[in-house]
Amino acid sequence: MGESLSFFKEAFQLKEVDAGMYSPLVLAYVGDAVYEIMIRTKVVNGGSVQVNKLHKHSAALVKAETQAKMIMSLMEELTEEEMAVYKRGRNAKSYTMAKNASMKDYRMATGFEALIGYLYLSEQHHRLVELVSHGLEKIGELM
Repeated sequence: MGESLSFFKEAFQLKEVDAGMYSPLVLAYVGDAVYEIMIRTKVVNGGSVQVNKLHKHSAALVKAETQAKMIMSLMEELTEEEMAVYKRGRNAKSYTMAKNASMKDYRMATGFEALIGYLYLSEQHHRLVELVSHGLEKIGELM
């Protein structure tokens, strides 16, 4: 994952940024995409299956309720810095809400996605993979 970000930076001539300077909703925006590609990669790696089945499995893992369960299972593992990023995302005032999620789950999921975005943009890829793997394992989804 780190090599791909370096490749993007070079190919698109991206400037260096401080991930902590982004708003929590911008971090969540990036984190949503990063988490989605991680989950889709995991699901596709399970073997050749109909796209409909791949989508259902992926959708179950990226929905707000699942993300809320994951972040709850990871709380004890978060550093102070990670907890602060999560809380900024969770407490951010968003003017949208997921269709099929409670407000509590939606806010926790936004915090989770902000943390994912922060780790990705700050190039802490080993930590990103570690937390997502542990979270999936703790909710019984890492096989």
